Amino acid sequence: MSQHKEIEKYLQDILISIEDAKTFTKDIKRFADFTADKKTYRAVERCIEIIAEAISRVRKIDDKIEIANAQRIVGMRNRVIHTYDNVNEELIWGVVVKHLDELKNEVEELIKTF
Repeated sequence: MSQHKEIEKYLQDILISIEDAKTFTKDIKRFADFTADKKTYRAVERCIEIIAEAISRVRKIDDKIEIANAQRIVGMRNRVIHTYDNVNEELIWGVVVKHLDELKNEVEELIKTF
């Protein structure tokens, strides 16, 4: 697979995981409801892991590709995976309600360049 196709695949993986996270949480309006629904919380946490891993892979292939907050997203993934017992649930919720739409727009624009 060419590097461009590989990068495009990872960008698509990001979009799919963003869409999944948004779908999983579409009926959840409050943080307390999000944390009480462990199945949804874990599913969203997994989506964030996939997003971060895909970003990491894109950056390994071409470090010139700019994704805002890439380092913070990858850092969050590392916290979720390696220090799972110390993950801030508010941080996960904040990503869902504040940052996924922005990341989606950014990735959609990147895909247009391929």
